[in-house]
Amino acid sequence: MRSDETRGYGDSGPPVLLLPGGAESCDGFFPGLREGLATTAQVIEHDRPGTGSSTVDGSLAGAPAALAAVIEELGRGPVVVVGQSLGGAVGVLLAREHPELVTGLVLLDPTPINEPRSCAQIERMMGVLGRAAAVPGLRTLVAASFRKAALRTARGLRPDCAAAAERTAQLDIPRLARAVRGLTTLSQGLREAELPQRPAVVVTAERKPDHVVRRAHARLATAFGGELVSWPGATHSVHLDHPDEVLATVRDLVGRVAAAG
Repeated sequence: MRSDETRGYGDSGPPVLLLPGGAESCDGFFPGLREGLATTAQVIEHDRPGTGSSTVDGSLAGAPAALAAVIEELGRGPVVVVGQSLGGAVGVLLAREHPELVTGLVLLDPTPINEPRSCAQIERMMGVLGRAAAVPGLRTLVAASFRKAALRTARGLRPDCAAAAERTAQLDIPRLARAVRGLTTLSQGLREAELPQRPAVVVTAERKPDHVVRRAHARLATAFGGELVSWPGATHSVHLDHPDEVLATVRDLVGRVAAAG
């Protein structure tokens, strides 16, 4: 099963839906994860409207409904959701709005959708960058900054992860700014008590215990009835700097879902 926006791998086992961060395409975003899961799970890669290879406009608020429609059309639900950054936030929203379609979650340093102040800062910052990137002279400076950051991230990573990090330097900044529109309002409307109990692991980057994002991640883990984990040296790009641990964590959760089902 393959289209420009949706790709499937594996014929048996629990369905696993991969949701990349930002407005990135899922193709190549999680190095080694698809290949490591496809022998025991049905892996679904989907670029939701407004992101990746999708040619359809979409919004963050509309993402859960769009994903639910895809899952139902494929007939491969319910799914284990694996989401990084903004993809993690989308996974939380999907579980809240369509709990019948989600059997478990692995959230990789997710955008703290349950922390309105942080979400407001993210949306505001991306709005500024999006406007700057629309100005020819500033666009070059912003692109150079992202390129430099991507190269720093790539240092010391295994080759496939380094290549994935370097691809982030090519991101469409105005598109990313559009992808986070409405994040503040969605965050303000999220109630942790409304989240369903599901097998869940929230992976947070290495931060101090009192860091606002780590506290938000801990609350998400508690709300789902899951666990919070962090690995030494983990950054926001934990899927790149700890790919083996991510694969093991997803495999373990998928195994638990399969055993319970």
